[in-house]
Amino acid sequence: MSKRENYAIEIAGVKRELPLFEIKPGLRIAILNILGDTELVQASAKELAKKIKDVAFDVIVTAEAKSIPLAHALSVETKKPYIIFRKTYKPYMGDAIKAETLSITTGQPQVLILDEKDKDLIQGKKVLVVDDVISTGSTLQGMRMILDKANATVAAEAAILTEGDRAQWENIYSLGHLPLFTD
Repeated sequence: MSKRENYAIEIAGVKRELPLFEIKPGLRIAILNILGDTELVQASAKELAKKIKDVAFDVIVTAEAKSIPLAHALSVETKKPYIIFRKTYKPYMGDAIKAETLSITTGQPQVLILDEKDKDLIQGKKVLVVDDVISTGSTLQGMRMILDKANATVAAEAAILTEGDRAQWENIYSLGHLPLFTD
């Protein structure tokens, strides 16, 4: 078995080696997986909270699943509630709001769903949209569509890292940037 190539990065004072994975021929990306990485999640939440300290918002939203720990930790830091847009509809979600996007990591359509119980928490509110890594913006687009349908306003968007075309993400509050790796 060959050893996987990694990309070294420092995020909020925490060093990590991110494995590189090919997502299509000739294109690899560094994968940040914060699930279970409490040290990185806590450090990232503290740094992002500092960066967004002047942003007026009422609630944090994120998409299921890898960015959930970040939304939770940022909620603790900012003392603001958070909502998760789910990827699978369950009957208990009632009259949910849905939007479809295309995932860069799977190359497949992905559905984002706002549970009926959470509609009142964001309707007419200013929202901080959070993700772990923003790459193509497809998840952001899906979250924006749901927020629009729920009559919420995007106050700001934040991520641990952006990826790809840096100029495209100049309005995102982030802690770093990942290049794309082409052969």
